[in-house]
Amino acid sequence: MIKNLLGILLKSKNDMGVFQRMAVENFTTHRRDYLIAGFCLLVIAGTTAYSAWLMGPVVKDVFYGNNFNRALVLSATIVAIFLIKGAMTYFQSVILNRIGNAIVARYQRRIFAHLLDLDVDFFTRQHSATLVSRINQNILGVRDMLNTVILGYLRDMVTLIGLIGVMVYRDPVMSSAVFVIGPAALWVLAKYANRVKVIARQEVQINAQVATAMQEASHGITVIKAFTMENQLREKLNGLTKLAEKRSNKIARITARTSPLMETIAGFAIAAVIAYGGWRVIHHGYEPSDLTSFITALLLAYEPAKKLARLRVTLERSLVNARMIYEILDTPAPNRPSDTQPTDKATATAGDIEFSNVTFRYNEQNGNLGEVFDAPLLKAPPVISELSFIAKAGKTTALVGPSGGGKSTIISLLQRFYDPETGTISVDGKDISELDTNDLRSNFAYVSQNPILFQGTVRDNLRYARPDATDLEIETAARSAQAHDFITALPDGYETPLGENATNLSGGQRQRLSIARAIVRNAPILLLDEATSALDNQSEALVQAALDQLMKGRTTLVIAHRLSTISNADAILVIDSGRVVDQGKHDDLVAKKGGVYAALHRVGGA
Repeated sequence: MIKNLLGILLKSKNDMGVFQRMAVENFTTHRRDYLIAGFCLLVIAGTTAYSAWLMGPVVKDVFYGNNFNRALVLSATIVAIFLIKGAMTYFQSVILNRIGNAIVARYQRRIFAHLLDLDVDFFTRQHSATLVSRINQNILGVRDMLNTVILGYLRDMVTLIGLIGVMVYRDPVMSSAVFVIGPAALWVLAKYANRVKVIARQEVQINAQVATAMQEASHGITVIKAFTMENQLREKLNGLTKLAEKRSNKIARITARTSPLMETIAGFAIAAVIAYGGWRVIHHGYEPSDLTSFITALLLAYEPAKKLARLRVTLERSLVNARMIYEILDTPAPNRPSDTQPTDKATATAGDIEFSNVTFRYNEQNGNLGEVFDAPLLKAPPVISELSFIAKAGKTTALVGPSGGGKSTIISLLQRFYDPETGTISVDGKDISELDTNDLRSNFAYVSQNPILFQGTVRDNLRYARPDATDLEIETAARSAQAHDFITALPDGYETPLGENATNLSGGQRQRLSIARAIVRNAPILLLDEATSALDNQSEALVQAALDQLMKGRTTLVIAHRLSTISNADAILVIDSGRVVDQGKHDDLVAKKGGVYAALHRVGGA
């Protein structure tokens, strides 16, 4: 029954497919609770219909029959009906809200798990705040859709059917008007629903842009103040909020148009019933108790009928959110550890790294990257072009060269954040594309030029590198990174909660924690991308000494702009335009006249 009724409202196969997918994923999980809620809704519908039916005996036996005992019985019955209805309404509300909260939590877990499986390229194509805002709004829309269907189709539909049954029982002739008016109202409302579908998606996107603008202002408040950008950003946000307000008002107007339509239809229907019923009572001896019961049922049927009539409009708005959720969930996750093809374990016992004729380019995307996930991709020029080199196991290989030359991209390719267009990358002679991604990355300790720390305590952030690390190992790593002293000076030491992106720490302190995390990792391959760039000279010297100790016996790839930090590297590769244009040791490269490295050395770095 529900499926057939949904087929009337969900006109497109895509809409029905989305709903069926949600039903399979959620109704089966919460079958028991839905059955209990359904029972409660049936009782509510039954008591509503029965209260309308009782108006007949009230008029006939009490008002006309003057039977006081009958009045007491009917009064007690009505009290019992409303007590039962109140209890069932309470249980139904609690159960459906519990189901809704469970659905929100489930989709949050699913989305987060899927986002962690997606490659880095997915996240470079959208703003983080836009993505988070969309996800939050979409998940709430999914919950609203399922509860709307349960409330709309079980409670309102069954209530309406029960009341129509009372009307048909009391007067079949007048009841026939319902089957004429109802389809006409649904046809008009379907036109409104089609307009809501387009506007609802735009509303989600604009609200996401508003959230993005607010998050950017929060993160960049010092820059905003320094460059007196307040008025510019205020005007930008005002424009976005006005647009969001305009879209919301448009949906509200379209949705509200159902009210005058239904009120007009109801007004004519009730007026006609009173006039026609009154005429029959006066001139043809029609039983007043039957007319009273009929009118009561008609009045009680008005509210569920109005909700059902507006249901198509409400469903379209919720379907937009559901479709957008599944757009994310259906985004393929390349390099997923559970893929069947890459099954070899990556155990870097030695740590030899080889790039062989590697070419790579980033994808570029048309349009607003925060709005769509499937916009056409444009082919960008290559960042890495037929790159070949070997980083020997247990040795330090430094990558230097002009900015934008592809150094950081090499580090990303090695960790399989991206896959090369052509060529192969191997660790210990094994092609990394054939290795389990998690096992591959377990062999790397990574320090980026922009230290990223997470919500939690200092100790939590260090233990993320290796969950089984002991407190002693964590504190030893912090000492090696010259971080122990400032950590113990914090209010709660290692148990001090870090603020948003650790803004309660200085840039140098954040970088030292990032280095300590890499030390805790204790991996055979060390990747350093400007690891000391945020440190002052004194801290840099101390940390560099710790890193020199850490690099012993490990394969190390280090990117450095300050050439003084890599003067003792075993091999230096000069990267320019995605190619190795020169290589050798520091002294040999400095001595080369006209060489890129020598030019960089003269100006004090790369």
